Amino acid sequence: MTALALARSWRPKTFSELVGQDHVVKALTHALDQGRLHHAWLFTGTRGVGKTTIARIMAKALNCTGSDGTGKMTSEPCGKCPACMEIDAGRFVDYIEMDAASNRGVDDIAALLEKAAYAPSNGRYKVYMIDEVHMLTNHAFNAMLKTLEEPPEHVKFILATTDPQKIPVTILSRCLQFNLKQMPVPLIVEHLEKVLASEKVEYEVNALRVLAKAAQGSMRDALSLTDQAIAYAAGKVTEESVRGMLGTLDDAYLIRILDCLIAKDGASLLSVANEMGERSMSFSLALQDLSSLLQKIAAAQVVPESVLDDWPEAGEIRRLATQLTKEEAQLFYQITITSRPDLSLAPDEQTGFAMTLLRMLAFRPGSGGGGSSSPAPSSPSAPPVNTARPAPAAPISRTAAPAPAAKPASPAPSPSVVASAPVAATGNSAERPDWHALMRQLPVKGLVQQLAFQTELQDWNDSAAGVRATIVTPMPQLASEASVGRLCDALTAHFGKPVKIVIEKGEVEGKTVAKVDAQIHQEKRMNAEQMIAADPFIQQLEKEFGAKVVGGSVKPL
Repeated sequence: MTALALARSWRPKTFSELVGQDHVVKALTHALDQGRLHHAWLFTGTRGVGKTTIARIMAKALNCTGSDGTGKMTSEPCGKCPACMEIDAGRFVDYIEMDAASNRGVDDIAALLEKAAYAPSNGRYKVYMIDEVHMLTNHAFNAMLKTLEEPPEHVKFILATTDPQKIPVTILSRCLQFNLKQMPVPLIVEHLEKVLASEKVEYEVNALRVLAKAAQGSMRDALSLTDQAIAYAAGKVTEESVRGMLGTLDDAYLIRILDCLIAKDGASLLSVANEMGERSMSFSLALQDLSSLLQKIAAAQVVPESVLDDWPEAGEIRRLATQLTKEEAQLFYQITITSRPDLSLAPDEQTGFAMTLLRMLAFRPGSGGGGSSSPAPSSPSAPPVNTARPAPAAPISRTAAPAPAAKPASPAPSPSVVASAPVAATGNSAERPDWHALMRQLPVKGLVQQLAFQTELQDWNDSAAGVRATIVTPMPQLASEASVGRLCDALTAHFGKPVKIVIEKGEVEGKTVAKVDAQIHQEKRMNAEQMIAADPFIQQLEKEFGAKVVGGSVKPL
């Protein structure tokens, strides 16, 4: 005999058996006990959280007659009367389930509503359950509006959907709406433990955690995956067998990756990626799991008690939370989640994954893109590396005057903001760099990039001890201590020697990167407007129909 799937055999048959939807159960049981019933309910939520199950329990509760046949409507259906047994078996004539995905037209709804006028055959109420109701056409929704608002006394409507945004407001306003929650991982694990204990199947708790996480909030998916795991393991459901079945990543690989990033060990990073490739692991899932681990680490840095002791990786999370800075955890998380879509663009997933790891290493704050644990001097006689943090910058002067014209032989003017950066490595820099090209090349974003793009180089003093750069900006409000310090960090990493920046307030004599970009954009827009104006088709429209190109609407590609 074929065994029934766990998702079917363990489908709740009463409200007391329902897991994870207490807010819905409480409202419905109170309504049934008090006899204050609405005529239409709408259940929303993702797949596998209990929408159809609740509809069937409601149908039993409305039509239950008790084991002796004299019972009344109840919040605790007996499960033994003909109505309860036939609804569980799917053959109760007064409980009609309709799939709106395949019966979405106005004719289908008209036929259903026509039958609703007749009294129930065997039950107390006719219950119509319309699943995926958002798939109905607009004409179908319009056809059911009046009946849904004022149905016959013997008719109850239950609507279910995974996408309530597509349902017209006129339908929503006629229903009591209940939003079903996704199942949290601990609740799924607890339920799976109960199921496997009843089924007499041995298991490891960590294996159930992996299954619960893969179910993504769906209890039905969790039970289906458990069915698959039982068949795959052919015995005890272990964490190793479940990970092998799902192709998920062992946390040991993720922790090794973060340890390599902390040690700035590029060779080991690529070695981990190669090992994962040899085991045919899913690199997309690996990035998903890595982002989840980084989120837990970031949370542990801010709220240490958020790490639960029953997590298998709890000790490693606490350790990594102390070894990574908050900025590094946030940066690695951002790179991880933004790199997942890029895997499909890479030559293959392993290459895309390896590039993601190298990107984390290259953009790690203060790393200078290095791949070793400490920067090495360029020669035996090179001075020792200074790893001290930059000194606090002086505040911006309220009376700062516009900067004087640059004079190579004269001393540098008094700074309005001074910030220095630590040495990342030794090396030689150009006598006077192309400031515009340099600012475009630096790996800075946000406010730091805005500061870089709104400056012009006034003086560049390169010595053996380091570089002193004087720059002018018409927007001193961008030159905060943090922004100037990060710009110093980027320049230090680029030139391989300490860079000190002096910010002067004043109008620039030349053009900043921002002004150059604005001028280029303006020229492109003017050229585009001229091309549109000269287009024969546009000229014909203007001549024959009096059309006019809206000013400012033309944008260059």
